[in-house]
Amino acid sequence: MSALPIPFNITAPGANLEAYVRTVNGISVLSAEEERLLADRLHQEGDVDAARRLVLANLRFVIYIARSYSGYGLSEADLIQEGNVGLMKAVKRFNPEYQVRLVSFAVHWIKAEIHEFILRNWRIVRVATTKAQRKLFFNLRSKKQRLGWLRPQEVQDIAGALGVKPETVLQMEGRLSAHDQTFDLPESDDGDAFVASPSQFLSAPEADPAEIVEALDSKADESSQLRTALSVLDERARDIVTKRWLTEPKATLQEIAAHYEISAERVRQLEQAALKKLRMNVVMS
Repeated sequence: MSALPIPFNITAPGANLEAYVRTVNGISVLSAEEERLLADRLHQEGDVDAARRLVLANLRFVIYIARSYSGYGLSEADLIQEGNVGLMKAVKRFNPEYQVRLVSFAVHWIKAEIHEFILRNWRIVRVATTKAQRKLFFNLRSKKQRLGWLRPQEVQDIAGALGVKPETVLQMEGRLSAHDQTFDLPESDDGDAFVASPSQFLSAPEADPAEIVEALDSKADESSQLRTALSVLDERARDIVTKRWLTEPKATLQEIAAHYEISAERVRQLEQAALKKLRMNVVMS
């Protein structure tokens, strides 16, 4: 088997994408025989160097696949790195007995990692979580780049072709047409144009006019009932209840006893009698 030139100074695509691409394109492509021998060494002996050679020789294919997803607004370097993860997973699972080239076997793994990365990062809120939604996301987006809003017959055709419900197609179409929006107002307030943000749309429960009026009416009604109830007490009993329950800090039995020159026990008895009278008056009213 001819020696494969392997660069030891290859960098991640994020550091310098152009340099990375030049380096990858400089790596020789394996012949079918070379690939089979390396795959045998990896599969039978667990040869890590053979795995490394298989990965490096197929990095150019990852770049080619990753560039087909350039329309999602994500970094090409990130897409390539995710594709490289998929390639490494494919190499780990590749068996030379499959009688196919590694790149044909690895396409699924490369795309799967890129798809997962896109779904995680395309929007702040994930647009697809189920298997059916993932399938719809990529198929429907490619169709919508050629079409406007889908007509009913197009929705039915797509749903039938992908094996999903028409409602799912319509739901995904709405998600694809939506856009992320900043929650807060922009930092700059230059210009006369009005800029709204979701933070301005949130209602504070305590600011609901209906609830404010209801709370005020309830408080006024309670105050009125309390004044009516207290009016049935004599002056001393009313003073004791007020000092013990309606003021802060509350007066102690001893303080009230000293004021009226009676025992603390007598104050307690007067307090209990007054509270009983208040409860009876409330029940009767």
